[in-house]
Amino acid sequence: MGETLLAELLAGLLHFLLAIVASVHILLTKADVRAAIAWTGLVWLAPVFGPVSYLLFGINRIRRAVGRMREVRDSHTAEHPASVRQAQEERVGERLPAGWQSLAKLTDRVSVEPLEDGNHIESLLDGDAAYPAMLAAIAGASRSISLTTYIFDRGVVAAEFVAALAAAVARGVEVRVLVDGLGARYSRPTILAELRRHRIRTASFLPVRLPVPNPYSNLRNHRKILVVDGELAFTGGLNIRDACVLARPSSFPTRDLHFRLRGPVVLHLQDTFVFDWRFATGEHLVGENWFPPARRAGAMLARGIADGPDETRDALLLTLLGALATATATVRIVTPYFLPDPPLIDALRVTAMRGVRVEILIPARGNLRLVQWAQMAQLKPVLRGGCHVFLTRAPFDHSKLMVVDGQWSLIGSANWDPRSLRLNFEHVVECYSSAFATALEGIVDAKLEGAQALGVQDLEARALWRKLRDGAAWLMQPYL
Repeated sequence: MGETLLAELLAGLLHFLLAIVASVHILLTKADVRAAIAWTGLVWLAPVFGPVSYLLFGINRIRRAVGRMREVRDSHTAEHPASVRQAQEERVGERLPAGWQSLAKLTDRVSVEPLEDGNHIESLLDGDAAYPAMLAAIAGASRSISLTTYIFDRGVVAAEFVAALAAAVARGVEVRVLVDGLGARYSRPTILAELRRHRIRTASFLPVRLPVPNPYSNLRNHRKILVVDGELAFTGGLNIRDACVLARPSSFPTRDLHFRLRGPVVLHLQDTFVFDWRFATGEHLVGENWFPPARRAGAMLARGIADGPDETRDALLLTLLGALATATATVRIVTPYFLPDPPLIDALRVTAMRGVRVEILIPARGNLRLVQWAQMAQLKPVLRGGCHVFLTRAPFDHSKLMVVDGQWSLIGSANWDPRSLRLNFEHVVECYSSAFATALEGIVDAKLEGAQALGVQDLEARALWRKLRDGAAWLMQPYL
């Protein structure tokens, strides 16, 4: 009896000490009050489990490498003197559509990259169109290939990419492949050993040591970037996996949207890859193999915007807020995960109440149940604010897209959720082009065919147990 009491006292003391240490760390490091409250509650109310969970998932370990990451930024800044950048921005600023100067000024302050003229971007629907285009680009590479992806699953598609990359290495092309440490483990064994077996220079971004992949883990490199010869790039929402080819049978087929880019903005994507690669490996990629002189390929104004938990600029959040504030007629959003922070919810409501038509397209069936439930619990204030929400039909749609007033578009890897806004490394591209925006709106219109318009009455008509389930999932938003 005495030994049992002593063990309980020691366990209680251990939990108290762990909770104190975790709470101190939370108070000193967390910038978001909701996340701070949520983590504090967990570490105190869940003995041992709470502090251990915070240790595994709540600590922004990337801060330890901030010094090394800033070295890359310092090098980039030195390569792009402020005077040159300012002169360039003054030239392209003259070509901005009327009313968009203020947004361009905002994104200039949150991105290290200047707004560039002379770009061409085209859409590629699903893996059916994107993968053949990407493989053809790899087959045509003569100097360099840089590829970063969140998920690189084993399968038919992966085998095609490995073969194409290996062939490029064999003919003397410099190849670098960076796969997120968690995303690499969606299939076992991981693709990393296979890539290395073919002498493809490969690295893992923040390797994960846990035995089971956790889709809610923090600090993931969610970027999807392929750059060939520093002149041709691909980006968007597409991972490398068989499920994204709709022509091939799959247990969970996935729609997606990717883009092929040419012009000076390609070097923005390359710069982001070089930043990530140097952080993961220590190797600094320089020279014309990676950064050839920029060449015009069209008439579009575009800029790359990188964001991540090591940043202090909140680049993605501020870009979204700025775009909503600029809108005068329409805002069209396509996202697989819709869990915006309160400031974004308020901005969406204010935009709609100003008379702007705000359309939000999310999948009727998601691939992450907790996120699906939580976003249903969060839709009521958005709908009551006057926004229009549509549930797109199967298969699951992983596309990410925003179009404002038929003039400005945002494409890339980011979702409208806490992970993209605060916890993951993302890359998006802002585009000023009415022709490109019109083409994207055609894609949005196609997604609306057969979609279900969701109203407040639909949410209120749900069974009580569904409301409780969704509400409980919503309380977990800081962890999702």
